[in-house]
Amino acid sequence: MSFQAIEASLRGRLEELNKRLDAIKADASQQHSADFAESASERENDEVIDALGNETQAEILQIRRTLESIAAGTYGTCSNCGDNIAEQRLLAMPQATLCLRCASDAE
Repeated sequence: MSFQAIEASLRGRLEELNKRLDAIKADASQQHSADFAESASERENDEVIDALGNETQAEILQIRRTLESIAAGTYGTCSNCGDNIAEQRLLAMPQATLCLRCASDAE
């Protein structure tokens, strides 16, 4: 099975996420208002921005690991049992590291 389409899709997603992370960092570095009430509201927004940044970084890490797996030739192999991960599963969830059986057992 060729993973070129999945790799291209992941690279596109990685580019989107890097742009999002840049925007999040720019938002986080903005100066707060001198007005106390407005500043308090802005600090609450900072918590949301931090959470979005953390989620974005986690997804970037997953995608990078997946791309490394594709490059190493280990992509599509269950990290638990060593069986192949079904193509449908990889198309639906490109970062999957477990076959459906092992993923079900893990729950």
